[in-house]
Amino acid sequence: MSDLKPFSNARLWLLLAAAFGTFSIGAGFMYAYTVFLVTFIQAFGWSRAEVSIAYAVSQIVSGISSPLVGWLVDRLGPGRLILIGGSLLTAGLLANSWATQLWHIVVLYGVVMTLGANCLGLVVFVPLLSRYFVRNRGMAVSVVQSANGFARAFSAPAATLMISDLGWRGAYLWQGVFMAVLVLPLASLFRGVGRVGRRQGATDADGWTVRQAVRTPHFWLLFSVYLFTGLGSFLVALHQLAFAVNVGFNQLYAAEVLGTGAFLSLPGVIVTGTLSDYVGREVSAVVTYGVSILGVIFGLLITSPDQHLLLWLHACFFGLTWGARGPAITAKTADLFPGPNLGAILGVITIGTGLGAAGGSWLAGYVFDTTGSYRVAFSLSIVFYIAGGIAFWALRRAPAIQV
Repeated sequence: MSDLKPFSNARLWLLLAAAFGTFSIGAGFMYAYTVFLVTFIQAFGWSRAEVSIAYAVSQIVSGISSPLVGWLVDRLGPGRLILIGGSLLTAGLLANSWATQLWHIVVLYGVVMTLGANCLGLVVFVPLLSRYFVRNRGMAVSVVQSANGFARAFSAPAATLMISDLGWRGAYLWQGVFMAVLVLPLASLFRGVGRVGRRQGATDADGWTVRQAVRTPHFWLLFSVYLFTGLGSFLVALHQLAFAVNVGFNQLYAAEVLGTGAFLSLPGVIVTGTLSDYVGREVSAVVTYGVSILGVIFGLLITSPDQHLLLWLHACFFGLTWGARGPAITAKTADLFPGPNLGAILGVITIGTGLGAAGGSWLAGYVFDTTGSYRVAFSLSIVFYIAGGIAFWALRRAPAIQV
């Protein structure tokens, strides 16, 4: 049992909006690294593999820390996690403005900022919303998940303009100031929201434990889905802007096109997540894999900077389903492993995302440094998307609790 208080419909929708806004802000600061990556290459002469290390470390830290974040939100509630996360994110942003070495970026962005953003992310909000929104769980999860696309949409153009006007150090400094101002207001939005975890006296019989979950094939299938999706997505996503600039597109123009495509993930995520409540999580997820693959194919067809239509098609098809599998995956996790330990279970499974995103983002940079092209990376993305779709389709039957 949980100690969540019953809220009116208006309060529930306000809670959902607060989760969306909080996640958008934290994710926006993290996704801005796609722009800083290009700037660091120009400013320091680092290779693409080198500048990808910070992002790869970030994804590993995100995955490894997710079980801890899930455990904490089950016991402390989202408000306290947001205070902790917002403070870490502020410290990382401010300190990054004085970075002079690659390892500074790796530690500050890859560790400090990542830990902060993780406390403002899905592992915090999905368990909470899954308990408040039961019949329309897919819709609620998809709304907060769509913050991912919203963050990608505004972060690249905004960061590009800030760096152009203030320099990259000034951009980090003012982002840190902005986050510092928002910490307390964001945390206050969750005032009165109790812990997601169980009351004193509740037992493991109330639902799945982590130990029980890991003994099922469904747990490892979900882990594989996260891993393959992370690989498929980040073999493309982190280097999209660098790819477009390398082809010859103007950086600001490319950032605007890719940002517009990313913005499409808002309706894409919400529609597919809501649809999963009616046609099933598996069908919804497999369709999104197909659309993402089509977007990657359009990217593979780009060979010169005069192919504007192909860039738009790549941005829109890839962006439309960016994060669209998230609601189906997280809602499926809640479907399969309900109970007071959902946050911890989701946190452990999310390690797969961290490993996949880390491997994909670094591998794409390494492939470019080795071959001078992103074609191999984009082709591998398609392979991993297909593998993710197959793994998800295998989740059709629910597991029995292993005692």
